Amino acid sequence: MNKVLTPSQTSGPLFGFALMREDLECSVDPATDAAVEVKGQLIDGQGKPIAFEAFVEFWSGKQSVRARALKEGRFRVVIAKPLQTQLPDGSILAPHFNVAVFGRGLARQVVTRMYFPDEPEANAADPILARVHPTRRATLLARPGNSRALRFDIHLQGEDETVFLKLGAERGGSETSD
Repeated sequence: MNKVLTPSQTSGPLFGFALMREDLECSVDPATDAAVEVKGQLIDGQGKPIAFEAFVEFWSGKQSVRARALKEGRFRVVIAKPLQTQLPDGSILAPHFNVAVFGRGLARQVVTRMYFPDEPEANAADPILARVHPTRRATLLARPGNSRALRFDIHLQGEDETVFLKLGAERGGSETSD
């Protein structure tokens, strides 16, 4: 039986040498009080890590970081925790990072958000997070790590698939892909 490859299966290679530099993983000095270390893993639909063929980008406001998924799909970034944001309609977005995943096999990047576990009241009032089914919200919440470290794994498919969003240019709004 012949398999027919779709465009997303033939994308690549990932030109990391042109998109990555070592200084892109930190937006702030890791020793500063504002620094938050985010460690995670990229996982495919079969539960296997995606290594070397993908990278993640975190951004909020004027800061952004980018990290390659290394051995076992692991990545690490250091970035300052953002503040709440008020939208033009008066609603408040909880502190969060927008997160994009780029990689071989993806025709274009997928986008999600990472919310903070120490912000339960802000998360409960966030209009974007409220649009996500309650049983799926945990895929958008980082898990506490040690000290100022957080854990945020991204599952591209499968039972534990991370909720992905369609970010709109207006108001920083989004729609869920759920």
